[in-house]
Amino acid sequence: MLEEFKKFALRGNVIDLAIGVVIGAAFGKIVDSLVNDIIMPFIGALGGVDFSNYFVGLNSGVTATTLAEAKKQGAVLAYGNFITVAVNFIIIAFVLFLVVKGINMLQKKKEEEPAAPPAKPDDVILLGEIRDLLKQKTV
Repeated sequence: MLEEFKKFALRGNVIDLAIGVVIGAAFGKIVDSLVNDIIMPFIGALGGVDFSNYFVGLNSGVTATTLAEAKKQGAVLAYGNFITVAVNFIIIAFVLFLVVKGINMLQKKKEEEPAAPPAKPDDVILLGEIRDLLKQKTV
């Protein structure tokens, strides 16, 4: 059973999937930083808005003005975090769209390259030579 598991774990598809997951996690961190550190501050500066502190207290005991303090006071509906996650999703989807589109363009260019015509089989060449010789004799 251990040998069978070793064969499964070292199969190419499993390793490719593991590499994809690791790269995906790293890509997620990059996109998260792009959104939180670069895009959201511009959006906040344009409208004077900080989405992270948008919330609604779900009971009368919540009187704080920041989300962190409000969570300590009671239940809150933090819709600002949802807006941030939605913007993250849109950016990730757009970036992945551009990546897939670029890969498709590269594959299309590879397909468009003309391939060398396949060599004729020996029997076809020989038959062609016989035909040519017969034409010469009949002329």
